[in-house]
Amino acid sequence: MHCIQAIQSNQPLTTNLTQTMEETYADPKFTTDSPFSETPASQQAANDLRAAAGEKAKEIAQDASNKAKQIKQTAVDKAQQFRDFAGNKASDIKNTAGVKAQQIKQVAGEQVQNGRVKARAAHADTEEYIRQHPTKSVLTALGIGFVIGLVIRR
Repeated sequence: MHCIQAIQSNQPLTTNLTQTMEETYADPKFTTDSPFSETPASQQAANDLRAAAGEKAKEIAQDASNKAKQIKQTAVDKAQQFRDFAGNKASDIKNTAGVKAQQIKQVAGEQVQNGRVKARAAHADTEEYIRQHPTKSVLTALGIGFVIGLVIRR
C-alpha cells in the first residue's frame, strides 16, 4: 500500500520501499504472526513429535533385538539338535562297522582255518602218493622242473 502511495505522490520508490520494510520488521506483531516464527505451541508439538519418534524408534529397536535373540536361540537349538543327530548317527555307524568288522574277521578266520586243514590234507595225500610211487614221483618232478626251466629261459 505504501508503494501505491509513493507512485501517486511521485516519490522515489526505493525510499518508500525501504521505509515500508523498516516499519514491517519493527512491528512486534510481524515476528509473532509470521508462519516461520516458532510459538510455544509449535515448539511443544515438535518436542512431542521428537519424543514420540524416539519412543517408537526405541520400541522398534527393542522388537528387533528381541527378534534377533529369538532367531539366535532357534539357530542354537537347531545346531544342538543337528549335533545330537549327527553324533547318534556316527555312533550307530561306528557300532555297525564294528559288528561287520567282527563278522568279517570271524569269517576270514574260519576260511584261514579251512585253508590250513585243506593244505595239511593235500600235504598228507602228496606224501602218501610219493611213498606209494617213488619212481613215478621223481620222474614227474624232474619233468616239471625241466619245463619250468625252459619257460624261465625264454
